[in-house]
Amino acid sequence: MWSGKKAFSFYVMVFITIGDFVNCEAWNYRYKFFVKESPYTRLCKTKKILTVNGQFPGPTLYAHKGDTIIVDVHNKAKQNITLHWHGVKQQRYPWSDGPEYVTQCPIKPGHKFSQKVIFSAEEGTLWWHAHSTWSRATVHGAIIIYPKTGTSYPFPKPHAEVPIILGEWWKKDVRKVYEGLLATGGEPNVSDAFTINGQPGLLYPCSKRETYKLKVVYGKTYLLRLVNAAMNEVLFFSIAKHNLTVVGADGSYTKQLTNNYIVISPGQTLDCLFHANQKPDHYYMAARAYSSGVNVSFDNTTTTAILHYSDCYATSSSPSFPYLPYYNDTTSAFNFTGRLRSLANEDHPISVPLYLTKRLISTISVNSFPCYPNGTCQGPNGTRLSASMNNISFVNPPRLDVLQAYYYHVHGVYGKRFPSFPPFVFNFTADYLPLNLQTPIHGTEVKFLKYNSMVEMILQGTNLVAGIDHPMHLHGYSFYVVGWGFGNFDKHKDTLNFNLVDPPFLNTVMVPRNGWTAIRFKANNPGVWFMHCHFERHLTWGMDTVFIVKDGKGPGASMLPPPPDMPPC
Repeated sequence: MWSGKKAFSFYVMVFITIGDFVNCEAWNYRYKFFVKESPYTRLCKTKKILTVNGQFPGPTLYAHKGDTIIVDVHNKAKQNITLHWHGVKQQRYPWSDGPEYVTQCPIKPGHKFSQKVIFSAEEGTLWWHAHSTWSRATVHGAIIIYPKTGTSYPFPKPHAEVPIILGEWWKKDVRKVYEGLLATGGEPNVSDAFTINGQPGLLYPCSKRETYKLKVVYGKTYLLRLVNAAMNEVLFFSIAKHNLTVVGADGSYTKQLTNNYIVISPGQTLDCLFHANQKPDHYYMAARAYSSGVNVSFDNTTTTAILHYSDCYATSSSPSFPYLPYYNDTTSAFNFTGRLRSLANEDHPISVPLYLTKRLISTISVNSFPCYPNGTCQGPNGTRLSASMNNISFVNPPRLDVLQAYYYHVHGVYGKRFPSFPPFVFNFTADYLPLNLQTPIHGTEVKFLKYNSMVEMILQGTNLVAGIDHPMHLHGYSFYVVGWGFGNFDKHKDTLNFNLVDPPFLNTVMVPRNGWTAIRFKANNPGVWFMHCHFERHLTWGMDTVFIVKDGKGPGASMLPPPPDMPPC
């Protein structure tokens, strides 16, 4: 599968690990993560980046459905860190979930935290990443969850499985990009490259030799486990002259969806089969941005890798290049995402909430605040950019995380007034909106949910400041995407078209620019759970909130107690 001496040694290591693992029953498995700075060279320049165990991307975690693993996180770096297990529901155990100052205080340099990762219904591909400042740019890796022993995939077993992690690379220190974002009040510097498994590819300078190569055998079927770890861009991805068949998304199986490209937003994972059925040759795999925002900066470069047939043949002078939709091709983006469906069969049933007990509507907006006193800001008309949900720009509490404040009944850390409905009702997607609507309020407001409540949430995009797609992620849950559309949500018309039969079961969903998405879930996981846009700049600006799901009756319906080694605040 991989070519080259160095790649081959990695190939052997991975499959020995998987082989040892697959022979075991469900059990606790322990990993050691050492967070440290390591030198890496990309785009003709060497810099130190934050890594786990010196690897970029970081190590892959393996589990079976229903397993629990322990990850001992040792912070050997010079900055604080937290780690999040993206898409893992952590049933009744938010203590290891990871978002900084939401469910834990950071792991300080020289300290460690043993994080328990509890798998339940998840099966397929998820991922882990840093959840403090912008560290996740280089601190991330895949999570592969196999079926329970004695069961199998709902599709023919592939010849091999390959993690494909899409990312972004800056020549600058990512911390400087983050600090510049805060200091200027404007947009962050766009990345200098996208990457496939850590490598930019042939179209970038000083990158040809290290371009990622995937070696395949003619006639065999392969499972690509795709992760979009990019910081700020939705991505199109395709393989020249090969179709991709989606069989899973966000750790849940889907009906098979075959297409000549896929679109994947930051935070999402897709499991895709492809058949090595073309003339033996070499072919490009490629990814580039989908960005619908008007006057919104984005990285317009293209990352490539090489699909290389192992058979003996005379290669073409250059690999075939795949079809990729144009950067702002919204029709292609949502023609793909709108066709995802849950498997919804006897072996993989679904349970869409039909009788709702809690309805929420939240605007998701890019906003602006006045510039700092005596400052010069680069936002619209000299303002500084911000973001909000229901007009509240979320602020992390400075000294204690929300989870500990809730568990130990510490007052004054957060408020309880996140609105169930937008405080201002207007034509959310109009071309021109009054300037007075652009300024939100700062707050650390949460929404309480009763245990087992049946929740519907409408996420309504707005055209304030800069309308754009938003990949929204909910911790602690997956949810059913029962509907979506462009324009303003109409509860009388749009609900008539909801899919309550086989909607996709996701943990991250892309809300269309100047449009809406409807999600449903059963609040049966007590704890403190973060919801936010997975564009890192929007998270930094405040497009996030917190759900606190109360305990139910009985021990099986209550949040578990904290571990003894929680990082101190």
